[in-house]
Amino acid sequence: MSVGTAFHPRTAPLNRKQQWREWSGYFASSVYADAHDIEYNAIRETAALIDVSPLYKYRLTGTGATALVDRVITRDVSKMAVGQVYYTPWCDEHGKVVDDGTVHRIAEDEYRWTAADPQYRWLRQNAAGLDVAIEDVSSSLAGLALQGPQSRAVLEAATGESFADLRYFRRRPSRIGTGRGAIAIDVSRTGYTGDLGYELWIPARRAPAAWDALLEAGRAHAIRPAGMLALDVTRLEAGLILLEVDYTSARHALNPEQNYSPFEIGLGRLVSFDKGEYVGRRALHAEQAAGGPSRRLVGLLLDWYGIEGLFSAQGLPPAISPVVDRSPIPVYAEGRGQIGRVTSHGWSPILKQMLALASVPPAYERPGTQVQVEWSVEGRRGRVKATVVELPFLDLPRKRA
Repeated sequence: MSVGTAFHPRTAPLNRKQQWREWSGYFASSVYADAHDIEYNAIRETAALIDVSPLYKYRLTGTGATALVDRVITRDVSKMAVGQVYYTPWCDEHGKVVDDGTVHRIAEDEYRWTAADPQYRWLRQNAAGLDVAIEDVSSSLAGLALQGPQSRAVLEAATGESFADLRYFRRRPSRIGTGRGAIAIDVSRTGYTGDLGYELWIPARRAPAAWDALLEAGRAHAIRPAGMLALDVTRLEAGLILLEVDYTSARHALNPEQNYSPFEIGLGRLVSFDKGEYVGRRALHAEQAAGGPSRRLVGLLLDWYGIEGLFSAQGLPPAISPVVDRSPIPVYAEGRGQIGRVTSHGWSPILKQMLALASVPPAYERPGTQVQVEWSVEGRRGRVKATVVELPFLDLPRKRA
């Protein structure tokens, strides 16, 4: 049975149509307004608040904390400074991705770990012989994404301090408000929208007060809450993958086809072979020595005129869903039949194009390659031309500014 997050006393009254979805046992708002486009526009044009509290969160402390992180993730923790945040995958012993998330270095021997799936048992199993304490703070620590071009102005208004110096994928503590009622928070320059943004980590008991303060600070910047439908569109534009949609966790895979290495889902750049042993290193090294995996994540731009033509053939005007479709769809190559599949696709309001993430063989990963995507209209299957493009589809300079 789902329950409300720490922000639920504030988000529930704003969700006018009571459109919720389940996220890790919590209610997550699909959309607050009548349609999600106004929330999408807030993310891309002003500022938006997104409740990300259902993420699993862990606090690692002790002299063995660094060794544990380095033993599990594919990136080199020796290069990670206090105040830095890593986005990273972590794998099983076969080099297949268990999950992806962020690791925040709070102090020399302290880390905060976020994940889409529960990881407590996995961390405990890999902590054997290390002096490290692992605390599940998922329910005691709320998460709030403040995203959009005006997010910095809102954050500075709420905290009374400048964040111009907080670089991309860095973090630091701060406070909302002043005096005895001030709320201690931790701010990371991270997000899932591909835009300028921050994620605020807030004690759950102070979550409603923090929400109120941020909405008040953002009033002059047209801030508004945003739900999962708007977030899904922005993450697709940013070329960001989603667990159990664009890949399957190795822990949930039912067959070899559902197992993915980091190099198959666009995360090969986050794999280090220069550090010591870690879970999956040998398997990943063997995979690369053999020429790499047999499939790669690519971006596709679907031909609008082809889509329009399929509707016209049925005597219908084109009707495109405004939400991201997470259903797998076959990808074809001329004269070869099916070669892969689309994992997420949807319309980009800002790019005015139909976008898709797809898994295809290496021979088809080069930008400019032409493929075909299955498209059905009124139950009749057709094919639409698509062009492979580099990810992300939308790369906003302000994201890193």
